[in-house]
Amino acid sequence: MSGRTYARACPERTCVGCRQRAAKHELLRAVADGEQCVPDPRGTLPGRGVYVHPDPVCLDQAVRRRAFPRALRVPGPLDIKALRRYVGQTDSC
Repeated sequence: MSGRTYARACPERTCVGCRQRAAKHELLRAVADGEQCVPDPRGTLPGRGVYVHPDPVCLDQAVRRRAFPRALRVPGPLDIKALRRYVGQTDSC
C-alpha cells in the first residue's frame, strides 16, 4: 500500500442564471417538454438538460437572459411555470 487516497471526482456544471460553476448535486436540472421547461430533480428525463441553482434569483436571471431556449436549443420562448413552482417549493423548506 502506498498510502495514497483517491478522491472521487465530483462532476461540475454551470448555472445558466448566475454562470457560476457548482457541483452537479447542488444544481437543478431542467429539460424541455414540448413548449414548457420542466424540472428534473432526479436527472433521468430524456433530452438535453440545463442546470440552474434552485434559487429564485438565479431563475430570474436565466429568464431575463433568455438562457433556457438557447441552452435547450428550442425555437421560441418556453413556459417555465412548473420550474418556478418547483423552485418556490424547495425555497420554502
